[in-house]
Order: sequence, then structure tokens, then C-alpha cells
Amino acid sequence: MGIKTKITAFMISLLVISGCSSNSSQSVEEVDHSNMNEEMDHSTMNQDEMENEHMSHDEVVSLNDSTGENELKIPSVLEHDDEKGSVYTVRAQKGKTEIFDGTETVTYGYNGSFLGPMIRLEKGDTVKIKTVNELDEETTFHWHGLEVAGSADGGPHESLKPGEEKVIEFKVEQEASTLWFHPHPEGKTAEQVYNGLAGLIYIEDDNSKSLGLPNEYGKNDIPLIFQDRTFDDKKQLNFSAAMNDDGTIGDTLLINGTLNPKLAVNKEKVRLRLLNGSNARNYTFKLNTGDSFVQIATDGGFLNKPVTLKEITLTPSERAEIVIDFSQLDTENELALINEDGSILLPFEVSDQNGKVSEIPGEMNNFSITEEEKSLPVTKKLELFGMMDQVTINGKKFDPERIDFTQQQGETEVWEIYNKPDEMGGMIHPFHIHGAQFKILSRNGEEPPENERGWKDSISIHPDETVKIAIQFKHKGVYMFHCHILEHEDNGMMGQVKVE
Repeated sequence: MGIKTKITAFMISLLVISGCSSNSSQSVEEVDHSNMNEEMDHSTMNQDEMENEHMSHDEVVSLNDSTGENELKIPSVLEHDDEKGSVYTVRAQKGKTEIFDGTETVTYGYNGSFLGPMIRLEKGDTVKIKTVNELDEETTFHWHGLEVAGSADGGPHESLKPGEEKVIEFKVEQEASTLWFHPHPEGKTAEQVYNGLAGLIYIEDDNSKSLGLPNEYGKNDIPLIFQDRTFDDKKQLNFSAAMNDDGTIGDTLLINGTLNPKLAVNKEKVRLRLLNGSNARNYTFKLNTGDSFVQIATDGGFLNKPVTLKEITLTPSERAEIVIDFSQLDTENELALINEDGSILLPFEVSDQNGKVSEIPGEMNNFSITEEEKSLPVTKKLELFGMMDQVTINGKKFDPERIDFTQQQGETEVWEIYNKPDEMGGMIHPFHIHGAQFKILSRNGEEPPENERGWKDSISIHPDETVKIAIQFKHKGVYMFHCHILEHEDNGMMGQVKVE
């Protein structure tokens, strides 16, 4: 089937969708579908625009191989403002960065020109963060994966105008994990992240310190922020030229903002904290030698036991911590982390030196899904659907004045999320909920794979797949839930839950 035929078939399928109105007496909360046909009007889309869109993420432009000519940059650790170590300042800024030798690229960053520092938090601490907008446009500061009150979460309602600042305060009550922060202004998230606004948050606790895992930041505990970009002929990040309504995909990979990176390691176990910080690209990470590695953590915390894998796929905003034992690998030949199609993402340069001895314990956490959680009824149903700028959740686009769901603080509910395919098969939607970590109960009625049996805040949902999650909000406020393909989010694939 040709591309024009596929598009026509998809458009027809959208036009024949029948609406159904929600019943206020239902126990399962769903959003009204009655105005779906009106919202799915494609009349303003011209043929050239449609032909320029990629229809799925199965066949996307490959990444250029990393030549390994540049040492991987490691984000700095954000210093606190006071002696007690509980006050931090984070500034959104515009600057210029020499990504390519001899050329300055206009970029955004936190406390610098590109990307941001790592913020290290301790469970039990009360933290204050002063956020300052030094851009010439509105932005927000969203703490992705952090369990905070809705007023501190940094969704589109918490926008700061140029020159404005805000102080948020919260107590760190969740377990050790790798989180991140990025902007979330309505309709502008994709561009601001693309230009460089992203940073990391590490939470540590007594358990993480006692496990004996590699923990020397920047030496055997390495953050890796993966982002694909397209640069124009002047080596600039021209988002308007590169932008794609179905997710902006680039041919040039930056890791921690480094072009053509390599990572020098000793012969020891090395912990890699993987973050898919791309707007839309999915990554399937594996070693070019076919050797296995061990996954130790999901988005929101440690797995109970290490899981041995040969590859791991992360969709936008998902994180995973893995450990590679370089003392057990054949380092005579080239060694690299590659993508599913064989693209070289990160070459490793292994020294002859033996590094620090560390262990991966057999027991790392006590994560569990209770019998009560397994027996809870589904109380919220969501249907993800569409592509390009015609993406919806339950037939509706985001409305900042509309509350889609309500939930009680501290009460666990089961949400059922379905990715409805279209005439072309549909595409993977990475689904994210603000303000909470959740448990995956099932994928299409089956237990999730071992490496997903841990805390999550983002989940990959394939076309025609139904996922059930158990979620509890510890704080009150209004929180977003949305597709984390950032262009889909900007195009309205987002809703709101009010926690009371």
C-alpha cells in the first residue's frame, strides 16, 4: 500500500468513528467521546504536510555512528545554596554551545548553555528549589517522576513568564531512583526540550548506599542522556525546520550533549543510568558483541533482583539502570553500545587497569504487588488514539479548564490504558503520569516482564495493547497524564487528574 493510500485510509477511518457519551453514573471514569468527529477534522491538512510525516516508528532515519572522537561529558552536580544543603537554584537560560568544533550553536540549558546539572537528593530531606526563568519565553520546571504536590509539579498551569521565579518546597519521601527534569509549557514542550532543557535528579537512601553497587559518579556510575537531533547547514538546532507532528526524529545522536562520544572505563562493573531524553525516538540498547548485561532499576527504583538481558528498549522519558561487567568481556576488539539497527551509540575504551571491586546483590528491593491491588476493579479507562496533530485520549484533546478524572489522595486505583490501532496499524505511545510512581499489573492480561516489575512513571504501550496499572497519589493537586512523544503532547494528547 502506497503512502498516499495509507493516509487516505487512515483519514477515512477517523471520519467513520462513532462517538459515545459517558454516563455519569458509571463507576469507571471515561472522557466523553461525543465531539470526536469534530475534533478529528482533517480538512486543514494539506497533502504535502501529510506526506512529510512518518507514519510509525518502525522505519525511521538511522542514527549516524558515533566516531568516538570526543570524551563523554558528565553533567556537573548542582551545588546547594546553603550550608544545610537543602536549597537549590535552577535557572532556565539561553546560550551558545560548541557542539561542533569551531561552531557555536544556539541552545537552551539549566544553569548553563546546554542541558543541566544533576541534582542529588536524599530520602527524608526537606528541599527548596528556586526556579528562575531567564529565557525570553514562558517555561515551566517539571520534576519528572518526583512525587510532589500538584502546585510544585511544574505542569502547564505553573508557567513562569520571562524574568519570573518561584520557590517550591517538598519532602523527599520516595526511594532511591534516577529521575529527571524538563520544561512542560503548553504547546512548547517539544521545542524547549529539543533546544536543550533537560537535567537529572538522583535520589539516594539507606538501601542504595548499602547495596555495594558501583557508585562513583562519573567514573563507574555514569549518567547517559540520549537525544537525537537534526542540525541545519549552519549547525543550528532549527526546530521549526526539523519538527514533525508525529515526533521529531534526528540523524545525529548526542549523549549528555556530546557529539560522537566515547566512554573510557576500567576493567570493572560499570553502572549506566540510561535516560531516553529524545522527543520521539525509541532505543533498543545492546552490546555489539552480543554479550549480556544486568538491569538493576526501573524509572522509580531498584528491581527486587537483577535481571540479565541482551537488550533493553526504552521509549521517550523511560529510564533504566544497567550494569556492564567490563572485567568479563573480551576487550581485544571494538566494544560499543549499539541500537537495534546496529548504529554505534557509544564506543567504550577499556583500559588495562582493574577498577573498584563492586557486587550486584541478589536482593535489592522489596517491591511487591499485593493481592488487594490485584483484585481491585478498573476505575479509569483511557484510550490512546491517532497520529500527527490528530492525537487524542478518549476522543478529546487537552483542555486546561477541563478535569478528566478525579482520585482520592492515598487511595490506590487501577487504570486501564488501551492503545487503539488505526487503519495503518498505529504506533507506540509512551504514556506518562505526573506526580506518582505506579505498578504495572498486566500487559494484555499477562504479567509484565521481569525487568518491568518495579516502580514506573512512564510505560511503552504498543498498538492494540491494553495495560493495567495500580497507582496511588501521595499528594493533592492537578496532574497531567499524556503521551511522552513530545509533539503528541503539544498537539493535545494529554489529560488531567485532580487528586483531592
